Amino acid sequence: MNMAEKLQVLRKNKGLSQEELAELLSVSRQAVGKWEYGQSYPDLDKLIQLSELYSISLDRLVKDQGDCNLQIGEGERVREDITDFLIRAKRACYAGHGQEVGASRHNSHDLEYREDDLYYYDTYLGSECFGGEEAVWKSDNPIWCMNYCGRVTGEHFSGDFLKAALAAVPYDMPYRGPALFQSGSYTYHCKVEGNFGWYQGCEEILHERIKIYECYFHGGTIR
Repeated sequence: MNMAEKLQVLRKNKGLSQEELAELLSVSRQAVGKWEYGQSYPDLDKLIQLSELYSISLDRLVKDQGDCNLQIGEGERVREDITDFLIRAKRACYAGHGQEVGASRHNSHDLEYREDDLYYYDTYLGSECFGGEEAVWKSDNPIWCMNYCGRVTGEHFSGDFLKAALAAVPYDMPYRGPALFQSGSYTYHCKVEGNFGWYQGCEEILHERIKIYECYFHGGTIR
């Protein structure tokens, strides 16, 4: 595997789009695309940033290797099967002001979405301080889940803004919201480490640059 191929696999395993990586490195999306197609190479300072971002040595990143164990694994194959469904489910449920179903636990909030043999369920407890889980089943077999816990930490929190951010969930990072979402005086940030098969992340909302909300989440594929 050459460096261009490794850069593409590492980015996808990190759950980043070319645009998001470009923003992190302060370069253009076109520059990232050229690196991944072998049309140009990152400068040394960018190589160092990539090495730190992907937790891989410069030597291993730069040198061609026959098998560097970076290939997309089982988690990414599951991702390819369900990502579109997962995004539609998220947008139809909490982010889309979806109708709650009967509570599965005392005072829980539960939402569900189904398409053919795929089934999505979201259940959470609390409001200003909350915790919950999302999961996906295929043919009645659980294949993916995510646990989350968050809280409102300041004034002027807007549930409608949070739902708008979550409705913008990107294909390359189908967990919560996008890396950056803004509307008026509100700003949403989301950061994820790992890949679809095993990941952890956090999101926050700022109002006029003051943090007013935070949520931590983690999950992965089930087999």
